[in-house]
Amino acid sequence: MRLILLSGSKMGSKTRIAMNLTKEIIQTNYSDFDVELIDLAEKDIEFADGHHYVELTGDSAYVTKAIMEADAIIIGSPIFQASIPATLKNIFDLFPQNALRDKTVGMVITAGSPKHYLIAEYQLKPILSYMKAMVIPSYVFIEEADYHQGEIINQNIHYRLDGLIKDTLLFSQAMELKRQKEEEAYDF
Repeated sequence: MRLILLSGSKMGSKTRIAMNLTKEIIQTNYSDFDVELIDLAEKDIEFADGHHYVELTGDSAYVTKAIMEADAIIIGSPIFQASIPATLKNIFDLFPQNALRDKTVGMVITAGSPKHYLIAEYQLKPILSYMKAMVIPSYVFIEEADYHQGEIINQNIHYRLDGLIKDTLLFSQAMELKRQKEEEAYDF
């Protein structure tokens, strides 16, 4: 099973720290899975201007293809000005409408304040649902107080990340079984 971790911002370090920890937990506890961390801060992504996704080149083509070919995705997003970053929204705008059909998607949200807890509910989940993703209902919300000197010190966050990973992988496996049963029904 292929799992993509997407760190969805070009600014700041907290989301990348959270996604690094997520990758570390996966590699330690779920080594059977092929995991890749894509950090948008390290990619040169073109601005979505209406071109068809097959016309994308370079990092834009690589990132969109990797995500569309993944079995599951965990998206890390900071909250800036009570919104998801434009960098992450731009990735969604590069995809065709059904790019995430039946893909299991988990979310890790980082924010400076607990006031931003519902941004994922009101902005990110609707986008993912529109693109036909199967969104894990519970997400991990990490705020400023959970960090100290470049590390996540709140052990409850470590536990919750592990739970999100487990839910994402189990749900993705269930979706794969569903697809297999549907294909068997056609008897090709």
